[in-house]
Amino acid sequence: MNLPDLPVRAVLGELDAALSAHGTAVLVAPPGTGKTTLVPLALAEHAQGRIVVAEPRRLAARAAAARMSALLGEPVGETVGYSVRGDRKVSARTRIEVVTSGLLVRRVQGDPELGGVHTVVLDECHERHLDADLLLALLLDVRAGLREDLRLLATSATVAADKLASLLGSAPVITAHARTFPVELRYQPPARDERIESAVARTVRRALAEADGDVLAFLPGAGEIGRVSGLLGEVSEVDVLPLHGRLPAARQDAALRPGSRRRVVLATAVAESSLTVPGVRVVVDSGQARVPRVDHRRGLPGLATVRVSAAVAEQRAGRAGREAPGVAYRCWAHHDQATLPAYPEPEIRTAELSRLALELACWSTPDGSGLSWWDPPPEGPLSAARELLRTLGAVASDGTVTGRGRDMAELGLHPRLARALLDGAAEVGARPAAEVVALLDTGSTLTDLEAELRRLSAAGDQRWRTEVRRLAKLVRGGPDRPDPALVVALAYPERLARRREKGSPVYLMAGGTAAELPAGSGLGDVEWLAVAEATRDPGRAHGVIRLAARADAELAARAAPNLLSEAEEVAWSGGDVLARSVRRLGAITLGQRPLPEPDPGRVSAALAEGLRKEGLGLLPWPPEAERLRQRLAFLHEVLGPPWPGVDDDELLARLDEWLPELGTARRRADLARIDTAAALRRLLPWPEAARLEELAPDRIEVPSGSRIRLDYGSGKPVLPVKLQETFGWLDTPRVAGVAVVLHLLSPAGRPAAVTSDLRSFWRQGYPAVRAELRGRYPKHPWPEDPLTATATRRTTRR
Repeated sequence: MNLPDLPVRAVLGELDAALSAHGTAVLVAPPGTGKTTLVPLALAEHAQGRIVVAEPRRLAARAAAARMSALLGEPVGETVGYSVRGDRKVSARTRIEVVTSGLLVRRVQGDPELGGVHTVVLDECHERHLDADLLLALLLDVRAGLREDLRLLATSATVAADKLASLLGSAPVITAHARTFPVELRYQPPARDERIESAVARTVRRALAEADGDVLAFLPGAGEIGRVSGLLGEVSEVDVLPLHGRLPAARQDAALRPGSRRRVVLATAVAESSLTVPGVRVVVDSGQARVPRVDHRRGLPGLATVRVSAAVAEQRAGRAGREAPGVAYRCWAHHDQATLPAYPEPEIRTAELSRLALELACWSTPDGSGLSWWDPPPEGPLSAARELLRTLGAVASDGTVTGRGRDMAELGLHPRLARALLDGAAEVGARPAAEVVALLDTGSTLTDLEAELRRLSAAGDQRWRTEVRRLAKLVRGGPDRPDPALVVALAYPERLARRREKGSPVYLMAGGTAAELPAGSGLGDVEWLAVAEATRDPGRAHGVIRLAARADAELAARAAPNLLSEAEEVAWSGGDVLARSVRRLGAITLGQRPLPEPDPGRVSAALAEGLRKEGLGLLPWPPEAERLRQRLAFLHEVLGPPWPGVDDDELLARLDEWLPELGTARRRADLARIDTAAALRRLLPWPEAARLEELAPDRIEVPSGSRIRLDYGSGKPVLPVKLQETFGWLDTPRVAGVAVVLHLLSPAGRPAAVTSDLRSFWRQGYPAVRAELRGRYPKHPWPEDPLTATATRRTTRR
């Protein structure tokens, strides 16, 4: 076979020897060295079986098969063929088959021994796609237990291959060095507040003026590609071509063929390493990539735009130096280069893992244990995925796959979409279900799902129609009874949503998340929605509905019967006990009615909840109860246990001990009739309670014979007493060993002096008080010697 003179040719012999000796190998080769096309052709020359090449993307799989077929001078489907979702070109003569990683996962599940396969080439492993990581783990398991003779070759565009080689059993690492030309790096950061699309369009125009050759511009997604294309407009004598996975095959192929005029190819990450775009001498890098992310707590999966890694930025720049010296324009500041992460984050760490969990269940290892992982699936997201599968009926309670789960896995869709297609076909017909599922899988430009279906149908969208036909053939259905909202709800039952209040754009989803319907959605003021897509930006109070269909309560009950519940609720709400029977769909309240005879135990618990929420002020605290509480608090502070603490926290923690009246109360009004003084006495310790009056008396007798109440409110015993009633009192009284603070009052009841040392007061303080007050209160006694005077409550007799 006459192969092109590409760098990988120099290591083909070494590679064949390594695979023959070890059965596994790692090939490190930068993009453009021929690893994707020349290596499979070389391996096929001597292989006794088929060579299967796994690519991370459909576009890359089709392009690789086309390139190899062109080298052989054959049409695709002869010696070299491909199989991707919805498209297959192979024949009995095919010896090299290029497939997507996800499709090969399904094939391994159906035929773990991979009959007739001699070698599997896992291409572009460095991209760390979820399906590729899973495929690697499954093939290692197959090779360890079923097919020791199965050869595995992993290729990578980066030199960080040590972990990969270790996973493959200390596999030899062969390196092919690319013949590249120098690439000049120029940094062109956006202006202040400039959008990245504007910055890329501006930089492309500059590149066209400053450098020669075709321009390859990297953008995060199809939306940005469309906007940059619009900003470039009709550039003189230049063809502006998009390149991304959502394009029809013909338009993808057009971007990969040299043209008669200068070209600007606007591409997503698909052109980083999986594809070669000929004629490129200039790269414009936005510095951004679109990656899977999911908010596991709220269950709103989606894509996030992130900064590229240093490794990706290097690969992108290298595209400019394949054929001649080139230039790479980076749309960020030079000093930001050092802050880029070294490598991309593996998808398994950030993606929603339902499909992975279903494949693991089909492999009889629901938690993935026993498999050799590059990075194992994180426990939290994997548990959430397994719970979703249980909800969809794909796995049993012990995690084993059900027959229904195997049917869902065979469809090759996300488990949600598989459920919607299977059950939707039975409810509304195969084609109506397929129309909605195809839309859910590819995305929408409108918020109103039914309007988007009408638009696609009227526009004759070929890509959508092709997918509809493919999906409809996979399932059986009854007569066509289109109901888009029902199909959406079958996929996302927890996203059935009801408007919070009339006229409000905010809806509560059954899963508990609030989401807002944007203005101009076309969905009107509808009460129920079946939400297909919802996102939540950081800092927002709730999500935003991106795609939905009109629904109603009856449809919600049909689509999500497992979310329906009717329960008796007894709780503290709105300042009183609320006892009701509530019918719900998840977090959405469908209806309620009062409970005439609620369970007394639950009522007591609700009252206790109310006391904890609103405080002990719900109980009456007459002076007697308040004074007893203060006395107990004083003894607890001074003497400690067994005298009880009676602050709010202590009392709330011991409600069962001192407040049994909760067992007979039924509402807040009943709390107001509780005798709290009697209740507090239940906390008195025995036998120490007999000494309560001795240790913390309510009243104390003074020399005049009066019994005056002590005040414990400040935490110390305080005795407010008229000064004339204390004549002759030499020693300060004490309670529980603590000196009483005497507030000595004037005849008018105002404080004249405060002391806890009577001896000192009579000697030093009394003369000044006498001098100040005896003229003001002449009818009251003011003896010079208060220690020998008679204490009295009365005025001086005439």
